[in-house]
Amino acid sequence: MLSFFKDYKYFGIVLLILSIIIVTIMYNILTPKKVLPIYQPSMVNFEMVDSTVQYQSKYHKIADFSMLNQNGDTITQDDYNDKIYVADFFFTTCQTICPIMTDHMVQIQEKIKNDDEVMLLSYSVTPGIDSVAQLKRYALEKGVIDAKWNLVTGDKKQIYELARKSYLAVKTDGNGDAYDMIHTENFMLIDKKRQIRGYYDGTNPDDIEQLLEDIKVLKKHDK
Repeated sequence: MLSFFKDYKYFGIVLLILSIIIVTIMYNILTPKKVLPIYQPSMVNFEMVDSTVQYQSKYHKIADFSMLNQNGDTITQDDYNDKIYVADFFFTTCQTICPIMTDHMVQIQEKIKNDDEVMLLSYSVTPGIDSVAQLKRYALEKGVIDAKWNLVTGDKKQIYELARKSYLAVKTDGNGDAYDMIHTENFMLIDKKRQIRGYYDGTNPDDIEQLLEDIKVLKKHDK
């Protein structure tokens, strides 16, 4: 009896390995891959979308922009070419949701700091207050890594148009005048084609975890 098992020991080992390989292959075939949606204006709550693009159902992309970052450098879409990035709207003097959102951006920065494919982008909604010098102070206070995360300021109307017409992120239909201000807790996940792939509550830790998982999905399936 012992000799029988000895004779077939290697056969059994090979059979076990083959079984594991087959089961793994079948699992991968039968398990559906997660695919993130590509958000179009017509898919988003109409309150978040400017009326001029409200019914657009395809081809939506983030518009070109030109802003100054915390170092006084001009930042455009070219700086985000072939990058996945997380965007939000904030202001440095906010005492309500912005500190929570910024802390969560810092957490995301820590996770992606060695990943050349992923960056962060924060637009100030009070550019009259958030000068380059003010953004630099804020960046130093929060531990912003310049190569990963741009805090930008610029023309207020351009920022407002980006919020409503590109990122589809805010309910307030502001006109960008001196006394107007938009505010949103949304984080937006943007892919390498400048398409919106996810919305997340920047104050919610669970949403931040989901955002990090969705970045992995984009990196894996959206080459």
